[in-house]
Amino acid sequence: MSTPTSHSTLDQAQQRYAASLMNTFGPPKLQLVRGEGAHVWDADGNEYVDYLGGIAVNALGHAHPALVEAVTTQLQTLGHVSNFFTTEPQVELAEKLLELVGGGTRADGRVFFTSSGTEANEAAFKLTRRTGRTHVVATDGGFHGRTMGALALTSKEAYRTPFAPLPGDVTFVPYGDADALAAAVTDETAAVLVEPIQGEAGVVVPPAGYLAAARSIADEHGALLWVDEVQTGMGRTGRWFAGEGVRADIVTVAKGLGGGFPIGACIGLGEAGALLQPGNHGTTFGGNPVACAAGLAVIRTIEAEGLLERATTLGERLRTGLATDDRVTEVRGAGLMIGLDISAEAAAEVVAAGLRHGFVLNNTTPSRIRLVPPLVLTDADVDALLAAWPAILDDAYAAASEAAAGKDS
Repeated sequence: MSTPTSHSTLDQAQQRYAASLMNTFGPPKLQLVRGEGAHVWDADGNEYVDYLGGIAVNALGHAHPALVEAVTTQLQTLGHVSNFFTTEPQVELAEKLLELVGGGTRADGRVFFTSSGTEANEAAFKLTRRTGRTHVVATDGGFHGRTMGALALTSKEAYRTPFAPLPGDVTFVPYGDADALAAAVTDETAAVLVEPIQGEAGVVVPPAGYLAAARSIADEHGALLWVDEVQTGMGRTGRWFAGEGVRADIVTVAKGLGGGFPIGACIGLGEAGALLQPGNHGTTFGGNPVACAAGLAVIRTIEAEGLLERATTLGERLRTGLATDDRVTEVRGAGLMIGLDISAEAAAEVVAAGLRHGFVLNNTTPSRIRLVPPLVLTDADVDALLAAWPAILDDAYAAASEAAAGKDS
């Protein structure tokens, strides 16, 4: 891995970007041109270890031969047919997802394919309305997407306020608090919506037994339990689903499912799988045979290469190694979904310093870092970050201190 130098082409790329794309993400930090495994290169030839993975999307990293072959072969055979028809990849992937949700035995359920996680959650939201109820209980710190329905279920006011009024009848309760959940759910509640681990909030892990309590509370009131596995699913936590062991009525997945190819799924289990009927919902691109071929390739490769076990092993190494620095006050997560808190509000400076040292990191709050690298991360990639970590924090803390001094002067 090379140490990044100056970005001689980045200013020009940022200018072109600003002149032609809506300013929804701010200026891009890099102009990336290629990737291989867990590494990416920018337009100036600088190399980085990708600990963001497209925000938990690139399960197989970049340019994995199995994914390239699957997508290329399917596109050469049949690219898009609409949902007036079906294809073998679509049916096979639905069958495989039901098997994975069932813990190896095919679950009784049905799958609705989408092109993204927010669309999967939109489908699930509409599905809950088919119960005849409208009330949904969601959690503080939860993130379920940016479209109007998914946004209504997302608690962050900075995301919600500019677009109010949103679809209503949603109650937010503190995440991980089973008593608060029990107090909010009534006989008019359509669904209880939880993430098994919150990603956007900085990888927040609930207390043991929380999901089981949510299941019991939902059952008591005849409500559906909806588990959002968009970020946690598909091996991210060292298991196919972070909520394994607790029966859900709805499971939504996306991100890692396609390994970088856009695909998501709303999985309705038991009676919930029959709630959406012809005319209730639709999609143009969901279930596309190329996307489904990509999903099958990701699942088969995770199985063939033992990536669930690898995510567990490397995740433990990373959490242990990162925590050895006194400036790290807490490390959380499971598998290769890792969140850590630092002792100063310098998370943005950590991300900037990471790029200078050759690592793509992510900050979710002023003092929280999230790592969601490809599942094909290597031991050498882990060694490289752990070796550079003290220097990254040194640089970040110095930059934060300098910025604070400048504000005070």
